[in-house]
Amino acid sequence: MTWGEDAAIAGLRFVALDCETTGLDPRRDRVITIGAVAVVAGEIDLGDTFEALLQVEYNTSAVTVHGVTRDDSRGGLSEAEAVRRLRPYLGDAVIVGHHVAHDVQCLSAAAEREGDPPLANRSLDTMDLALHLERDGAFAGAEPLRSFTLDALCARFGIVPHDRHTAPGDAFLTAQVFLRLVRLAARHGRTTLDRLAEPFPVESGD
Repeated sequence: MTWGEDAAIAGLRFVALDCETTGLDPRRDRVITIGAVAVVAGEIDLGDTFEALLQVEYNTSAVTVHGVTRDDSRGGLSEAEAVRRLRPYLGDAVIVGHHVAHDVQCLSAAAEREGDPPLANRSLDTMDLALHLERDGAFAGAEPLRSFTLDALCARFGIVPHDRHTAPGDAFLTAQVFLRLVRLAARHGRTTLDRLAEPFPVESGD
């Protein structure tokens, strides 16, 4: 781990990561596909990527989203092997994702099922960053953002949502969104990892 709270983002390796899963419960559901691409020195490195198809035991309603069936996955990796290959690829990179907690929790649960430790990488949620920037006034003068979904952010930045709902496709889209957000963040004093990865507070109702 080479990153600290005041680490300048220019010297860090970020990895935009996405998983397609059989559902939304990290303890019960399973990872089907993993896609990742590195972002270094303000650029997406297409030579620094990771992809994996995992074997799944059963189909769920999530097939209608990601399109990967049990039969499609027969030649895939075991859950344990996929996570063990992912670790050296990640190294000490900062994991970037849209709703990244779900991806990290699913991968960590997969590791723990095999007796391995959970992922320890620092993570950054692009939705949290977008919400902070909206509060900072970064989108002032433009049409107000009514949604902070990955699709909405792609539309805001003019990014064509190619290969949406595939792990490699969503990872690449997230990387593009992340770069746009980082440029806005620099104009609003968010130039360290701590400021960039700051969780957005969830307001509780009375």
